Amino acid sequence: MADEPLIATEPQPFLERVRRQLRGLYFGRDREAIRFQVAMLLVDLAILGFFIAGPYLRSGSAYIIVDYLIAAVIAFELAARALIAPNLRYWAMRPMTFVDIVVLGTLLFPGQLHNFAFLRVLRIWAISQSKLVTLLLHRIGHGDKEEVIQACVNFLVFLFLVTGFVYSNFFYGAKGFEGFVDALYFSVATVTTTGFGDIILPGTLGKLTSILTMIIGISLFVRLAQAIVRPYKVNFPCPQCGLSRHEADAVHCKACGHVLNIPDEGA
Repeated sequence: MADEPLIATEPQPFLERVRRQLRGLYFGRDREAIRFQVAMLLVDLAILGFFIAGPYLRSGSAYIIVDYLIAAVIAFELAARALIAPNLRYWAMRPMTFVDIVVLGTLLFPGQLHNFAFLRVLRIWAISQSKLVTLLLHRIGHGDKEEVIQACVNFLVFLFLVTGFVYSNFFYGAKGFEGFVDALYFSVATVTTTGFGDIILPGTLGKLTSILTMIIGISLFVRLAQAIVRPYKVNFPCPQCGLSRHEADAVHCKACGHVLNIPDEGA
């Protein structure tokens, strides 16, 4: 029997190989992918630490070096996400793409775009949305706390967004910690609707900022309280009526009585 001729396979283009490798690292669940995702998570946490301490480190000589190193990391993440996205339109329409582009601009041009530096806090929200965080919570047995943690993150991100905006636009010239503390104090008093009135924001912009802070802030505060108080439920749509949330040990849908088969890890 004659040997069958070998069919030569064309080597994949370099860009396609890079794309496949990045997708495996970002979305994979093998040991190498998990290590890469944990490393990126730690890098993000380190970047957040730098952002928080940034206003008080500007006088140091190494500040600008670290600033541009972080800009390089964020530029790499933007390019990597563009490569693994189904298409450029999908990549461009994602909210975090816009946020990272603005953050990158504040890092490359800190003097001109310092008023937008408060958007850097949105990277906390990006970290909380990572599938790796969900996986780690389930592995350590705290998967039922995911909704509460997400509500806490949403509330804290909004609080520090407001604080950063108020600090950048109303207290930026204050010395030391005083300006940031005043901005944080105003934000907490407004979000909780305490309204002491000892610190107010001047002008039309100040009034609009206060209105939006109260409306959005109290909504997130109530959402956080609901997540803490109400019993834990899982997202499992009923195939009969479509009710999406049920108790973790539910056997029948409470709306229509249909028999459910909710996946359980047996813990």
